[in-house]
Amino acid sequence: MKKEERQQDIIKKLRASKTAISGTALSELYHVSRQSIVQDIALLKASNHQIISTNKGYLLVEPPAKQKVFKVCHTNQEITDELYTIVEAGGFVKDVFVMHEIYGKITADLSLASREDVDAFVAGLDERNTSPLMKLTDTYHYHTVEALSDEILELIERRLREKKYFVVNE
Repeated sequence: MKKEERQQDIIKKLRASKTAISGTALSELYHVSRQSIVQDIALLKASNHQIISTNKGYLLVEPPAKQKVFKVCHTNQEITDELYTIVEAGGFVKDVFVMHEIYGKITADLSLASREDVDAFVAGLDERNTSPLMKLTDTYHYHTVEALSDEILELIERRLREKKYFVVNE
């Protein structure tokens, strides 16, 4: 397979996937080095393909993603449900951040696109016995969420409101 054909096929694979595809998986699929995939992705980005590099792999965002920040509040036990609510409605949880009275804005990248991503994130918190960032601010925190349309973002907000996780800014 020629380089140009491989790049077009990478776009097709990324378009068809709801979750990130790792560079290693792509290199095995096309029988090329990981570095070749990194170069392919760089060229695809340079030709205006909206590819996001995450810690779990590559995601294609088409059309360019809409984005909204949601202020939320809930218990530790509700973390999984809150994140499922977002991804099941079609959202991509880009990050979590808090506004700390001393340190200011503290942000952590999440890159959650599926229930599996959420499960892995929550398992990581449990395995490492780590407190979530929201503990710094009495459980109030924010998520930057991306979606393919404003309608999806509105649906996410509606579902977060129904579950009483959404906080109206005062």
